[in-house]
Formats: sequence, structure tokens, C-alpha cells
Amino acid sequence: MEKKGTQTRKERYSFLVNPDERQMIENYLRKYKIRNRSRWMRETLITFIIKNLDQDYPTLFNEQEMRR
Repeated sequence: MEKKGTQTRKERYSFLVNPDERQMIENYLRKYKIRNRSRWMRETLITFIIKNLDQDYPTLFNEQEMRR
């Protein structure tokens, strides 16, 4: 039974990393004892996207006008 407000994940993304990037990720996961890599990757990516969208949100005035 699904929790209320959740959706079944059926879509897949995959990407390649070089050996140095892989080692950096593995070290991070080990240091912070992260066992669910998929959840961590998903939360990290979505958090980054939300933060950028929030910063890029359109405003009534451009940055220069707001600094006056």
C-alpha cells in the first residue's frame, strides 16, 4: 500500500561519471554513512533544482532597480 501523497517511481535516469568522480561520491557516502544511494542522489538533485528555481524566480523589478 502506497503512502498518501507519494507516487510509484517508474522513470529512470542514468548517467556516467569518471573514476575520480565515482571515488569522490563513494567517499562521501561512506563518510556520512549513506546507504540508500538512490534516495540520496534524488534528494540532492531535486534540492539543487529547487534552490536554483527559487533564485531564478521572476520579479517585478530587475536586480539593478532593486538595489537603488
